[in-house]
Amino acid sequence: MSQDCDCECKSPVDVIIDRWNADPDFVIEMFQDIQDGYRCIPADALNRVAERTGKPRGVLFHIITFYKAFSLEQRGEKEIQICTGTACYVKGAPDVLAAFERELKIRSGETTPDRHFTLSEVRCVGACGLAPVVVVGEDVIGGVTPSMVAGIVKKYSKEG
Repeated sequence: MSQDCDCECKSPVDVIIDRWNADPDFVIEMFQDIQDGYRCIPADALNRVAERTGKPRGVLFHIITFYKAFSLEQRGEKEIQICTGTACYVKGAPDVLAAFERELKIRSGETTPDRHFTLSEVRCVGACGLAPVVVVGEDVIGGVTPSMVAGIVKKYSKEG
């Protein structure tokens, strides 16, 4: 690919890599942008970042699998995170998680077949005073009970 080619003929991944000047010190930022666009890090994107930055694929794979922000499998449009840190756990997070699993008909770590929701557990969101806490996208919801789960899913289904 010619370096003087305009952005219209470049792949979206190449545009992202160019935004970071193909600098190997910014591969995490490149992956964040790729994850935002694709809701995962596709294998061909990982390969292209390796090729353009000179970083070994193994190192890049390690980065992607180390950070929970990245996924090799496509996530849902909305990510529902259930805090299972100590305060949330004690105040009922396992029951809240079970209610989400029943409502969405998926287990933690899975994505709904329509790719609208991904459900996951996180160890702490830093809002212990609001326990138990659920994070949907960027919204933090405190004091969640199992009886609130259907309403939460319904609200975020409509926003989709």
